[in-house]
Amino acid sequence: MRFFKKKVVFLHPMKSSFLISAPTSGSGKTTVARGLMALFWAKGYRVQPFKCGPDYIDTKFHEAVCGRPSVNLDTFMASPDHVRQLFSGYGRDADICVVEGMMGLFDGYDRDRGSTYEVARTLGLPVVLVVDARSAAYSMAALLSGFVGFRRDVRIAGVIFNKVGSQRHRQMLQQVADDLGLPALGFLPKDAGLEQPSRYLGLDFSTATDGAGLIGLMQEHIDWEALCRLGVSSDESKTFHGVTSQFHGTKARVLVARNAESFSFIYQEVLDQWPSPRFFNPEQDVPCFDDVDLLYLPGGYPEKHLEALARNEACRHAIRRYAQQGGHIVAECGGMMYLCQSIVSDDGEYPMCGALPYRITARHSDRRLTLGYRSFWLDGREYRGHEFHYTRFLDPQPDSATQVYDALHRPVSTPVIRHQNILASYTHLYHYAEP
Repeated sequence: MRFFKKKVVFLHPMKSSFLISAPTSGSGKTTVARGLMALFWAKGYRVQPFKCGPDYIDTKFHEAVCGRPSVNLDTFMASPDHVRQLFSGYGRDADICVVEGMMGLFDGYDRDRGSTYEVARTLGLPVVLVVDARSAAYSMAALLSGFVGFRRDVRIAGVIFNKVGSQRHRQMLQQVADDLGLPALGFLPKDAGLEQPSRYLGLDFSTATDGAGLIGLMQEHIDWEALCRLGVSSDESKTFHGVTSQFHGTKARVLVARNAESFSFIYQEVLDQWPSPRFFNPEQDVPCFDDVDLLYLPGGYPEKHLEALARNEACRHAIRRYAQQGGHIVAECGGMMYLCQSIVSDDGEYPMCGALPYRITARHSDRRLTLGYRSFWLDGREYRGHEFHYTRFLDPQPDSATQVYDALHRPVSTPVIRHQNILASYTHLYHYAEP
């Protein structure tokens, strides 16, 4: 496939923009972010959602309530200039841009490198901290003062106290905010309905809390009008002029496997680099490859839908024939698993496409968590992405076409498979959109 140059120019800052973070994971960031997005949307605002880091599950929540795709902002997988272009470009027609952080504010792959803080600093965004206050009162002053003063190059614009137990508890937390001169932007009560179930690869986007109830809680307990006034100050605002970039395969006719779960882990910008990608559902459809330059098989939960994938034999055979005839395929994690000979689960062994001569185990007894940023060089080009899975190869293990490294440039055993015109790996790649 060819390279071609594309120039994009993003010109103006958004009307209102802020980043939601927290001291630790589990503080309620996703609930607050999703609730505020839903509230703003219900009030008629055009809301552009963003997610810090490589997460492709929280973005499903965002898209569901905003009616437009959520975009990842990641300073390991993309350069600072590219992150600025993404933010300005995707948010240019929005009234409000809401960025959900990851983990704790300063938690990165190397101290604060790659953290939510780094994204906030890169974009000049004010930060709203969501804190779990259920077991503390004035001790929150020490915690919050540390966050406010730890890095002076980002602004903590306010705090939302979560899991507030009573009116007295609220009054004590208000004293904390007053003594620190930190705006208290909300006090969310303890509410089991706000708890989001988890899944073994992250939050479960197959279920959702009541939307109307969540909007009501946000409107009643959060100063959403004050949040609407937050934004990039005049001295922080930048005119982001697009740079000439090379997009790999942008003119290619691309066919993408996509459905609710089996093939759903896709970075929005990867899709947007192609002018008119076509989609098919491997559980139900039989693709035609007559006018296809590239087959893209993203990750997801194929191990949760093995019967449906195996049952669609015509689709599996069509993909295998395409590969055998020299068709170009990029397969990531779940997509790579689907290309293999079979997937073994606790219920049995299920045939897959057979385009790769390997077997995958998804048995509970074989589960082993593997996650982290990944990078590797191939054909003179650096690829970056993220790996997150519990499944693994059964013996014999595949040979790797190159050495893969983690974010600290330590070698890892993740293989990169080059077979015919197939590029496959457990790594969810971001290389398409960031040259």
